[in-house]
Amino acid sequence: KDVQKEREPHVYLSKEEVKEKIQSYNSSVTDKLKMTLNANGIYTGFIKVQMELCRPITVQSSQSQGRCAHSNNETAFYLPDGCVNTLHISSTNTVREVIEALLKKFFVADNPAKFALYKRCHKEDQVYTCKLSDREHPLYLRLVAGPRTEMLSFVLREHETGEVMWEAFSIPELKNFLRILDKEENDQLQILKNRYAAYRGKLEEALRGVLKPG
Repeated sequence: KDVQKEREPHVYLSKEEVKEKIQSYNSSVTDKLKMTLNANGIYTGFIKVQMELCRPITVQSSQSQGRCAHSNNETAFYLPDGCVNTLHISSTNTVREVIEALLKKFFVADNPAKFALYKRCHKEDQVYTCKLSDREHPLYLRLVAGPRTEMLSFVLREHETGEVMWEAFSIPELKNFLRILDKEENDQLQILKNRYAAYRGKLEEALRGVLKPG
């Protein structure tokens, strides 16, 4: 089970230190997703983000696939479990910009404020997850940790309900959330009804066997 870990302080590296780390990083890369240092000191590279979304996302498309519920030209559907996306970003891109880029890549219409980016670290046979602040720089974290995703990986999740700034959403977005919640509630009710109907059927069958004249 994941446990929370306090954020580590950002260590500012000199241009020479960045150059050395990038050379070391690129020498360890096995998937050709290397980093590039530009003359102005900004470097670019790739990060992989695993999507761990429990709720459906809203896409402005009528062609979306999956378990769907339609509303005008929008479709709400569940992303497959373990879906991983690769983004090409720069060292200046913040967590908030990475989240926005991910949603844009999926044509997601939901407000970025619904989502949070986490880092997942493996240390001493334990897994630590920590929610990143909007101002942190994912590519810097990737560079410092090295290219091995088992040492550091990124995960996109929904905010906890109590953390969401609901006043930041438009009326149509809030109505869409309610529609999704209604659908989830109805789905869960149907699952419970089916389960108890199956139990009832088995009990009635057992009773008929016991009461059957011998």
